[in-house]
This record gives sequence, C-alpha cells and structure tokens, in this order.
Amino acid sequence: MSFPFATVGFDLDGTLVDTAGDLTAAVNLALCLAARAPLPEAEVRPMIGLGARHMLERGFAATGGIPGGDFERLYRELLRFYEAHIAVQSRVFPGLIAALDRLDTLGVKTAVVTNKREDMARKLLGELGLVDRMATIIGGDTLGPGNAKPSPAPIIEMVARCGGGRAAFVGDSIYDVMAANSSGVTSIAVSFGFLDRPADELGADHVIDHFNDLVPLLTRL
Repeated sequence: MSFPFATVGFDLDGTLVDTAGDLTAAVNLALCLAARAPLPEAEVRPMIGLGARHMLERGFAATGGIPGGDFERLYRELLRFYEAHIAVQSRVFPGLIAALDRLDTLGVKTAVVTNKREDMARKLLGELGLVDRMATIIGGDTLGPGNAKPSPAPIIEMVARCGGGRAAFVGDSIYDVMAANSSGVTSIAVSFGFLDRPADELGADHVIDHFNDLVPLLTRL
C-alpha cells in the first residue's frame, strides 16, 4: 500500500528545532539595551510563534511596557544579533533526522512553513544542514503582509509548490493548528514545543510526543 501523504510540512521554531536559547539571548540583548532586566528562557518560550517582532513586543510588555520611539531601533538590534548567533544553541529535536530520512525513503516531500522571516529560516536550516532537505521554505514574509500563520495562505501555497495531493502539517502552536485546519490539511501538534497550553488543547487532529511517532501515525491515517 502506498503512503497516504504526498507532503508533510513543518513549523520551524519549537517543532523542527529548539531555538529557545538563541531567541532568548536575542530578546535579552534588546532588553539590556533598553536597561531592562533579562528574561529566563522558560518565560520567553511561549512568546515565540508569531515572529520576532511579536516576541520582542511581548518581552517588553513583560518587563515594563513597550518603549515608543526606540522600539524599531531595538528590533533591528535584535535581528542583527540573532542573525549573527542563529545556531549557537539551537538543535533539532530528537528523532527528527530519522523521521525525515524515512519520509524521504517513502517519496514524501517535506517543507517548512514558519512565521520567521524566510531569509532567517533559510540561514538557520542551512546552519543545521536541513535546507536542502526541504522541497520549499515559506517564511512569515514570503507571501506579503497578512499572509503568515494563522492565515491558511502559506499552507495552501506549500501544498501547491509541492505538487498537490494529501498533506499534513506539524506544529507546536495554536497558529500552526489554525492555519492547517483552515487549509484542509491534517494537523499534528507536538507536545515538546514552545507551548502556551497543553498540546491536546490546541485543536489539532493528532498529537505526537516524539518524532519517532510521526511516520507510524501518518501511515495509519
């Protein structure tokens, strides 16, 4: 029997890669420049998911409020620092490489749809040796304003770029699940990501606790 999915897409931060350490360092650099106290990684993790700007806004909100005229400069400093230190602590989650290898053997196309800027996503994936494994990489800015997750637009574009057919999307946030469900693809939440609530409360079709569970789950569907 042939494998039931033609394409499997993934969110990036908190799904493919644990980027919390490097993102926390970048947020804290901006907070330091604004004479704010640094935040622990555990507090930054649930701020990740809607892109760097939103993450920084939440970081400032948690430390006394968003600075008005200085925000854009601090945001640029965050991006500059993060780009230069994008994969210092970031590592793929356990079981990912084996899952990608198995999907490749089955002839399944894999893709990334993230709210990270596309150039940053490509840089990170390149540093980790994953960029060439993806049939397409769609960032939060790829399709223009208003077309990042939770919009279904990037998931629909992913499926189109990969040639159509049945698809699944794997993510760790409500934005991932909303985008997948709205686009009509099978949604899978991971319980090990940057969760702001239990994974089984995200509304996904399925939840996995480890990447070892991904291909067996997809095979059964």
